[in-house]
Amino acid sequence: QVQPVESGGDSVQAGRSLRLSCVYRGGWGFIGPMGWYRQGPGDQRQLVADIDRSGKSNYGRGVNGRFIISRNNAKNEVYLQMNNVQPEDSGVYVCYVKFLMSGNEFWGQGTRVTVSP
Repeated sequence: QVQPVESGGDSVQAGRSLRLSCVYRGGWGFIGPMGWYRQGPGDQRQLVADIDRSGKSNYGRGVNGRFIISRNNAKNEVYLQMNNVQPEDSGVYVCYVKFLMSGNEFWGQGTRVTVSP
């Protein structure tokens, strides 16, 4: 089973910017929704942002206006531009993809973002 692979996590100070990337190399067919969830210590995963194949995006609580999600359908990649990050943005950012026809979902291992005050 092929998993999406995330990159771009880092430890930064509040107010800085980060860009996360996720690539999926596997499966057959078109990928529909792609997105990012954040998992904090002891927390359930919370939606950060997702985007459908047409580019329509949806954002979770607290990130709209600071984060921008985008994707490249030809490369099966999804990106998260994180601006003005804050300590509460810290966590493991996990990428997922969902295939249009089968509905199968695949989740990555995550990339860690740590924001210090």
